[in-house]
Amino acid sequence: MRTDSPHAFLDPGFAAAVRPIAAQTQVATSAEGLEAGAIRVGEIPAYFARPQGSGTFPILVVVPEIFGLHEHIRDVCRRFAREGYLAIACEPYARYGDVTKLASIDEVRPIVAKASDAQVMADLDASVEWAVGQGGDRARLGVTGFCWGGRIAWLYAAHNPKVRAGVAWYGRVEGAASAQQPKHPIDLAADIRAPVLGLYGGADAGIPAEGVERFREALRRAGRPSEIHLYPGMPHAFFADYRPSYRAEAAHDGWRRALEWLRRHGVA
Repeated sequence: MRTDSPHAFLDPGFAAAVRPIAAQTQVATSAEGLEAGAIRVGEIPAYFARPQGSGTFPILVVVPEIFGLHEHIRDVCRRFAREGYLAIACEPYARYGDVTKLASIDEVRPIVAKASDAQVMADLDASVEWAVGQGGDRARLGVTGFCWGGRIAWLYAAHNPKVRAGVAWYGRVEGAASAQQPKHPIDLAADIRAPVLGLYGGADAGIPAEGVERFREALRRAGRPSEIHLYPGMPHAFFADYRPSYRAEAAHDGWRRALEWLRRHGVA
C-alpha cells in the first residue's frame, strides 16, 4: 500500500456562488488512528482513508465536486473512515488538467467536460478494485458524491450491481443528452436498483426543486427504493464547509441521514 502523510450546465451566477474561496475547511478531521494518504488508481490521483489495523472494511466510493480532489473531499474520506469505512476518492478528470489549481470556473468547466460518463464509471470500478485489494469488502459497497459527484453517485448505482446503497448530495438529475453524458439520473430511474438517498437544497439555483420533484416521481413510478430529502431554503453545496454556501444545520442533518441510510441498507 502506498501512502503519504464541470458541469457544462453551470451558469455564471451559479458558478460564482459555489466557487471555492478558502484553502481551509471549517471541519478538520485528523488522520490519527487512521491509515490515509494519496495513492494512484491507474493513471489518476486518488485518496483513501480507513481505520488502522487488520480486518475487512465496508467500501465507500466518494466522488468529488467539479473542483476536484481537494482538502474538503479528503477530509470527507477521513470522516467516513472514522465511521469504520474504507473511503476512496479519485479524480476522473485529472487526465485533462489539475482543476484544484485553477481559480476560475471558466477554466475548470472545459477540463471536467472532457470526462465521459463511461470513463468515469470505469475509474470508479478501478477504485473499488483497489479498495478490495486493501481490505475492502466488495459485498458492502456504497457510493456517495457531491455536486458533480452527486450526479455520478446516481449513475454509479445504476451501473454497478454490487452497490448496496448510495447518498447523492445535490447532484444534477436531468439535462440534455450529449456524447459525453448520454443519460442523466432521471433517464435511468428504472435502472437505479440500489437504494440511494438524495439530499438537495430547496433554493438551489442550479438544480431547481421542480426538476428534483420530477425525478422523485420517476423513481416512484419505477418502483425503486430511493428517497429524496429536500431542505427548504437551502442553497447548492450546503455541505461544503469551505464555501459561503455552507449551512451547518443542514450539513449536520444530512451527515446523520447519510450514515443512517448506509447502515440501514447494509453498507456499514
